[in-house]
Amino acid sequence: MNSTDSSAIRLDSSTSRQMHKLEPVHATIYFVPEAQEEYAAFGLDNQASGYFPARAAALGAVPWQVVQATFFGFSPFAVEYGMTGAWEKVSPTDLLAARHRAVDRALRRLCGELCDDPTLKEAVDLYRTATVDLPREGRPLYAAHAALPWPEAPHLAVWHGQTLAREFRGDGHLAVLTAHDLNAPQSLVLNGAFAGQGMTDFLKQSRAWSPEQWQQAAAQLAERGWVDADGALTDEGRQVREDIEARTDELALQMWQRLGDDGCARLRELVMPLVRAIIDGGGYPVVSRR
Repeated sequence: MNSTDSSAIRLDSSTSRQMHKLEPVHATIYFVPEAQEEYAAFGLDNQASGYFPARAAALGAVPWQVVQATFFGFSPFAVEYGMTGAWEKVSPTDLLAARHRAVDRALRRLCGELCDDPTLKEAVDLYRTATVDLPREGRPLYAAHAALPWPEAPHLAVWHGQTLAREFRGDGHLAVLTAHDLNAPQSLVLNGAFAGQGMTDFLKQSRAWSPEQWQQAAAQLAERGWVDADGALTDEGRQVREDIEARTDELALQMWQRLGDDGCARLRELVMPLVRAIIDGGGYPVVSRR
């Protein structure tokens, strides 16, 4: 299949939103204990010192400033803390191998015999069609991961394919945020107000901006008329946040145009059992809107 198929003509950005529901297949690596166990073997013995170097390893032994720039949402304090000394303890190549071991262990624990389902080979083919040789300009995390070899085991290749889809979408999302003149804490405040208190609490804890920085970002958004004095979205702010998500969907659509409606539907059919098993097994948090 390719973008010239008649089925591709019917796609719109809502397809990107539907395909984004496969995100837990990749993102489980950030929440499962197997990942931290693998990283700790190299002396990366806390969540920050595991997460940042492991996700950045595809970029090579880059300094923390590059990691903060490409990851966007995290405070300099969090990234510098997580990256300090990492490349003195482990090479990017060895850390990427550890990441794959963690994915293998976690998916086999959470998904069991689904990892050996022969239809995963078809899912890998679809992911390859969608994600190989996409435009790299302005998409550093996609480009770095796209340069890595595909794992041979189908369940790991599915994870890798979803990783490419995730980082391609994510790089596009950051371009949209910067085009809206949003810095990292402002984007987090806006997203929390959009998604609910549960998301706000999660972002405050995980992105490690200080209360003062969070309050300053909220005040700056209020000056733009996007949140009110209580931090709730105004009508204008909600429209802006919906526009950001819609534009992100549009920028990701070129992946899925390669598959067309039928190919996208088939990929969801093949991969959603893994998604359900991951969520049901606690491998991906469902954040409350409260």
